[in-house]
Amino acid sequence: MSNFLLKVFTWWNGQTFGTQFFTWRYGKRVGEDAQGNVFYQNADGARRWVVYHGEAEASRVSPEWHGWLHHTYQQPPTEAPLPRQAWEKPYVPNMTGTALAYHPPGSQFAPARAARSDYDAWAPE
Repeated sequence: MSNFLLKVFTWWNGQTFGTQFFTWRYGKRVGEDAQGNVFYQNADGARRWVVYHGEAEASRVSPEWHGWLHHTYQQPPTEAPLPRQAWEKPYVPNMTGTALAYHPPGSQFAPARAARSDYDAWAPE
């Protein structure tokens, strides 16, 4: 019952009934990425969309599929994969707002580090 309510009232936990019906009626499955997100387009390719596997977070779409979704590339990565460069790192989603987020040195959220030995903090008397 709770899964039914999630589909009716939330959009961030996967596709809603409206998206599911539209996908069933007009969608042509184009491919799937490594995270399990499934990509669709309509018959003439004018509309393209993604059904997320899990939480709907746009940063979870890899660059290849992002380019296809926004009509930068006409062919999906399943038909015309982008060439990989030696300097490219593997795709990672945006971790902002999570425990795995990047915190630069000096940030109040950065892990605690040892105090400098050449520094004495001023203290009022």
